[in-house]
Amino acid sequence: MRIGVLALQGAFIEHIKMLKSLGVTAVEVRLPRDLDGLDGLIIPGGESTTIGKLAVMYNLMEPLRQFAAQKAMWGTCAGMIFMAKEIGNGSAGRDQPLLGIMDIEVERNAFGRQVDSFEIGLAVTVFQNGDGGLFPAVFIRAPRLVAAKGEARVIAALADGTAVAAQQGKWLATSFHPELTDDPRFHQYFLSLVGN
Repeated sequence: MRIGVLALQGAFIEHIKMLKSLGVTAVEVRLPRDLDGLDGLIIPGGESTTIGKLAVMYNLMEPLRQFAAQKAMWGTCAGMIFMAKEIGNGSAGRDQPLLGIMDIEVERNAFGRQVDSFEIGLAVTVFQNGDGGLFPAVFIRAPRLVAAKGEARVIAALADGTAVAAQQGKWLATSFHPELTDDPRFHQYFLSLVGN
């Protein structure tokens, strides 16, 4: 199995380390040709506007959409924003290039600034095999999942009901950073979607 991690900007190294710890070949993706032969792709956290502008600059937008039409894709934090069809907050995101593939609406920086970062245990509905332990979710300038529409469904929420993770077929989106923990369950779940 070969999994790409979009390596234009942001926390791509941490995803690569997690994938390698699971015995998976991890590939840095910077150009359209880097998508060749991959089974799935992770879009990491970082700065979503920068990721979008660099993807346009490197002619990645259409190749990424074509890839997602066939294969599994997962966006974490900024990656979730990049995959979303809608960004809330009125004019925010108007000049931001988006893949616009997932039927979700997100709100940028919904949990505050960097100093407001936090970690919390989350119940994740898709984790199986009797593994009901809470997932240690790390939130850093995180977006909020305002709505999951169409075929998208919420798979994790905070205690107050705020949605923070969604799935639509082989696509995942998380507000938080599973790659910044020692818990491999989200990466393992993504790999299970890649294998289907």
